[in-house]
Amino acid sequence: MKYILSAILGALAFTRAFAAKPNIIFILADDIGYGDLGCYGATLVKTPHCDRLAREGVRFTDAHATGSTCTPTRYAFVTGQYAWRNPAGAGILSGEAPLAIDPAKPTAPSVLKQAGYTTGLVGKWHIGLGKGDLDYNKEIKPGPLELGFDYAFFFPATGDRVPCVFVENHRVAGLDPNDPILVSYKNKIGDDPTGKEHPELLTMKPSHGHDNTIINGISRIGWMSGGKSARWKDEEIPDTFTKKAVGFIEQNKDKPFFLYLATQNIHVPRVPHPRWRGTSGCGTRGDYLQEFDGCVGTVLAALDRLKLADNTLIVVSSDNGGVMDDGYQDGAIEDAHGHKCNGALRGYKGSLWEGGHREPFIARWPGHIKVGTTSDELVGLVDMMATFAAVAGVKMPKNGGPDSFNVLPALLGGKSPRDHLVVQMNGIERQAIRVGAWKYIPGKPGARAKAAGSYGTSPNIQLYDLAKDLAEENNLAEQQPGKVKELQALLDKIKVDGHSRP
Repeated sequence: MKYILSAILGALAFTRAFAAKPNIIFILADDIGYGDLGCYGATLVKTPHCDRLAREGVRFTDAHATGSTCTPTRYAFVTGQYAWRNPAGAGILSGEAPLAIDPAKPTAPSVLKQAGYTTGLVGKWHIGLGKGDLDYNKEIKPGPLELGFDYAFFFPATGDRVPCVFVENHRVAGLDPNDPILVSYKNKIGDDPTGKEHPELLTMKPSHGHDNTIINGISRIGWMSGGKSARWKDEEIPDTFTKKAVGFIEQNKDKPFFLYLATQNIHVPRVPHPRWRGTSGCGTRGDYLQEFDGCVGTVLAALDRLKLADNTLIVVSSDNGGVMDDGYQDGAIEDAHGHKCNGALRGYKGSLWEGGHREPFIARWPGHIKVGTTSDELVGLVDMMATFAAVAGVKMPKNGGPDSFNVLPALLGGKSPRDHLVVQMNGIERQAIRVGAWKYIPGKPGARAKAAGSYGTSPNIQLYDLAKDLAEENNLAEQQPGKVKELQALLDKIKVDGHSRP
């Protein structure tokens, strides 16, 4: 009896210890801009589930992706390190790029795994796979599992890049070994038609680029042959990812879990499921945006059904700013009817202006985060590693997350410890820095006028006071030479130091 009682008490203590650790769900949308959600001012597109999260939690107005394109932001989230510090993860990767992260270094999932969490990735990966000799017909590693995820169901790059298949853990899902996959980003391979050669076969025509192998009537970036039984159907991707995410939650409902759900929505090619087509009144992009909100709603419903909502921190954000035409003629601009993806912000995806990286950021944690609040504290997605570690009650490893600040105090209604933030364009060459309300963008000698108009690059130094000029219309660089010198010196120091976290 004494041993039975001891075992029961031990089990209860074990249960209480796990109950003290909240589940963590991080939903990272793709290409959703600051003005795309109802709780951020959108009126034409309806996002009731994201709006619900804002009502039940906190909505941030000064949150940033730290990269204005996808791979750099995802790299920074997983590693807690600015992507421009590592050329391998600083630019948009292809579907045959090697893994950009050293498996020996701490990551957000590995830290949480050591804290007793079961960790899962569902969705878009886009941080590279393998060691440079990637073969999609064999075991695909290193990858997410080598970085601390217990389970992974994902596609390798982007929806508009080959290979158009899902990978589950180390293998392509549903692959017929008698129909091997070949992938190239240099030369055409196989006999599959391309958009350039056979535009008559396309159901969605490209507006620029995107004219290689045709899959599901849509031509992609890169060439692919084989793997026909494993190829995805574009209109089913959101449902597939959401179903896998809910399945992961159900399987791990009795222990603490971390789920990273990285959606395809609303990246091109935008192919909403038929039940979402025509629902927004803002064209295909609006329909795809509302479908994203529906996916969020499905996850929330699962948490409610399983009675997990009260013990779950859920964060919703996006990997970079919004963009309208991103390579396909899908009516995004013509059918917008006045919807502005980045609201009043200047610039789009890829830009150093605020429209390129200032994001929606909503967090809900019942009993901890005050409901219906708004915060203007500065936070970045690079901070999620240190913040989630704090939520899990573990210390950050000394050699991990060199640029990740614990912004949990800001989520809980207090001040953010972050007083500055570096953001980047695609690649290692172009960064900007925020300090307080000041935004500094170094000049780029020889920058073309077209690039300056699109991405915020200019041969001239730019300095903005965002407290008075959120639209970045009044360049104060000539009037404030001292401030320019101060911010340039800090940016240089951060680069030389190799870290920015205290």
